[in-house]
Amino acid sequence: MAVDRRDIGSWIQGPEAVTGVSGYPGERLDRPETGPGSLARPGRRFASVLIDWVLCLVIARGFFGTETVASGVGTLIPVAILAVENLLLISTTGFTIGQRVMGVHVERVVGGGPIGLWRSALRAVLLSLVVPPLTMGWDVDRRGMHDLLTSSVVARN
Repeated sequence: MAVDRRDIGSWIQGPEAVTGVSGYPGERLDRPETGPGSLARPGRRFASVLIDWVLCLVIARGFFGTETVASGVGTLIPVAILAVENLLLISTTGFTIGQRVMGVHVERVVGGGPIGLWRSALRAVLLSLVVPPLTMGWDVDRRGMHDLLTSSVVARN
């Protein structure tokens, strides 16, 4: 296998020359590197989901009782509450309670703005299936499958 001068030159120039990947997550999407509008970091996103999950557990246990929520089909009640929370709040306000606390929101990739009802519904279903945490590293912009399929991003406020 022959090594071409372009191969060596691209190696010296760094991975961007070969892959076309930008210097920071979100640059390909015309997002700033830091501050408002930049992509939310994984820590903020994880913390916001954790806050939402704890709230859903409290609501489920308050309405259905600890015994019901802790066994059998009852264990799906908090998941259903999480899906409904995501559907209603993201489609209307652009953020869940946890996202609001962590200073992030969900918006369309192109043009910003709310993602709408059907995209919120798809996002909620995927989140309920625990697909997003498993796919967060697939995209160079740290967007999970739920973001890619709904053309959305989680941006900082």
